[in-house]
Amino acid sequence: MDLFLLDFLGKPLWMWLLFLSLVVALLVFDLGVLNKDDHEIGIAESLKLSAMYITLGIAFSSFIYWSMGGEAMAQYLTAFIVEKTLAMDNIFVIALIFSFFAIPREYQHRVLFWGILGVIVLRGIMIGLGATIVENYHWVLYLFAAFLIFTGVKMLFASDQPHDMADNKMLAWLRRRMRVTDELHGHAFMVKKPDPKTGKLVRWATPLLLALIVIEVADLVFAVDSVPAVFTITTDPYLVYTSNIFAILGLRALYFALAAILHRFAYLKYALSILLIFIGSKIFIADLMGWEKFPPPGRLASPS
Repeated sequence: MDLFLLDFLGKPLWMWLLFLSLVVALLVFDLGVLNKDDHEIGIAESLKLSAMYITLGIAFSSFIYWSMGGEAMAQYLTAFIVEKTLAMDNIFVIALIFSFFAIPREYQHRVLFWGILGVIVLRGIMIGLGATIVENYHWVLYLFAAFLIFTGVKMLFASDQPHDMADNKMLAWLRRRMRVTDELHGHAFMVKKPDPKTGKLVRWATPLLLALIVIEVADLVFAVDSVPAVFTITTDPYLVYTSNIFAILGLRALYFALAAILHRFAYLKYALSILLIFIGSKIFIADLMGWEKFPPPGRLASPS
């Protein structure tokens, strides 16, 4: 029992294991029960699945309240909403990647499912490193804030022209170092085919695997914005990580509903820009106002 009480990033090990067990159970239920067969996920199913993840994400705040108190719950919910909002931009990139690789809708859920496993690991590493840096060098938060403001301003004036995936350097690098088939092979990420030079059976990557890798890298790039944004709300690694993962779980479930109406989000870029500038500015505003920290929503009238 003493093992579960060991401190890990400021929280008992059992709290981390409880959260990860919940996420694993959700993923097993998602793939093993709800989507055990390849099929095209419709808008209704997408909305139901997303509603389930959002409900669970909000419900998890009651555990935060029980174990850490009301202040931590407010920070968790604020971080959850901010991360979910910022992650909306991922939808456009994911849709672009699926379109470029011509991934049929019935296989897209499989790519997103395995993609979330990578997110769980990569975000964990980023947040762990970020928490360690912030704990030892608190001034780094000001660099995070300045970076968010810079990113928000840059996004505000960025061109609306879509990116050309064909010119993606990382994709070209992958193709030079991997055998890649020209066509899909069902939902397989890897297949065995004869080598044109030797005739021996060797492993080939399919476009499905390339799509998965590019989506993982894209999420890592987006995390460079979203993780610092959440650190300006709370520096508790547990709150940062749990809010991140729950927000991304729900958003990827919502992808299939939003993908059909992406053309209607004409002003999303400006909304995200303003949000990044606001989040980055709040640390400097808190200093000017003499607040220990910028109060979460609902407490602006009585900062502590």
